[in-house]
Amino acid sequence: WVVKLVMVGLVLASVATWTVLIAKHLELARQRKSAEAFRDTLAEAGSLAQLDTASAAHPIVKEARAEIAQSADALADAEGLKERLVSRLDRYEAKVARKMTQGVTILGTIGATAPFVGLFGTVWGIMNSFIGIAESQTTNLAVVAPGIAEALVATALGLVTAIPAVIFYNKLSGDAGRLVGRMEAFSDEFGAILDRQMQKRES
Repeated sequence: WVVKLVMVGLVLASVATWTVLIAKHLELARQRKSAEAFRDTLAEAGSLAQLDTASAAHPIVKEARAEIAQSADALADAEGLKERLVSRLDRYEAKVARKMTQGVTILGTIGATAPFVGLFGTVWGIMNSFIGIAESQTTNLAVVAPGIAEALVATALGLVTAIPAVIFYNKLSGDAGRLVGRMEAFSDEFGAILDRQMQKRES
């Protein structure tokens, strides 16, 4: 029953791996599409007012508008407003980074532990086979073959579970890192637009 329990656990881990892959792939694809649309609009915009309705709904624009609204009584202090905007956008970037990597770490855990779990099932199955040999007082292959075969299946399941988990972990981590980097670039560019707008207002 121990080997069977190991095999069931590995199958569930494999299902979790593919579930996380599909969910994160769809989520990152949506984020990538939104980022590309926002990049094009941001490149053409010279001020906050020039951003179209679609880009105005982007979280970076919402964060900036919220901070400007909260600082309505202190708009004359351009440097203070700029510092508050940078701080707010930094917090948003950290939030995005946490959301992007949420669920991905489980793939790293599965990839690191699944081979050892499969090996544990293998050792346990072979140990049971030797116990069967001792109890039956025979080395007949029919006695030991089922236990050894079950043990080898546990090893195979461990590898089948671990290899995709490691591959998907590396891919999704890379994709998430690139999107976070793109968000940081958007924040810097958006901050530059706001900075130019405030300087024009001062002059």
